[in-house]
Amino acid sequence: MLLIFLISLSSEVNANNKDQIINKLKDTLNLNFDFEQNINGKIEFGNCTIQYPKKMFCAYEKENKVIVSNGKSLIIKSTSSYYRYPLDKTPLNFILDKNFLLKKISNLNEEIINNSLVKFTIKENGQLIEIFFDINHHNLIGWQTKDIYQNTAVTLLYSVKSNQAVNEKIFNTPSQN
Repeated sequence: MLLIFLISLSSEVNANNKDQIINKLKDTLNLNFDFEQNINGKIEFGNCTIQYPKKMFCAYEKENKVIVSNGKSLIIKSTSSYYRYPLDKTPLNFILDKNFLLKKISNLNEEIINNSLVKFTIKENGQLIEIFFDINHHNLIGWQTKDIYQNTAVTLLYSVKSNQAVNEKIFNTPSQN
């Protein structure tokens, strides 16, 4: 009988985490955060703004590098290179789509990591995306994907602020020059 009670209590706690994450995400219009990104051991830092649906602007600390999504295209621009990708061919297409995340999370089982993170694993169109939330505040705090070159990319978010005023112009895709 005690075992049934403990299993029931554990299920309620898990459902509570998921419900709170879903509610927080529903109320989120945008996010601003500092980040650390590790792609196959190369670590970069910067700041990003995400505005749902599917807009993002990230400025990296070094290399004069920016990444911009206007909702359709993803531009990666540095002093030495310029790449344009259809957003729907990248994992960010799913991460930047709040309605997609809400639908997936509501149907997925969560995994608790070190009693501090809630992880959801999404498999979509041959892509594997792991999304991480803080167990205490239910904020999005990172993701792990494979990029278009099959490199593992881990992005960790810090100093996350939601629903801040955003200048829409930052989502205009930069020119190649």
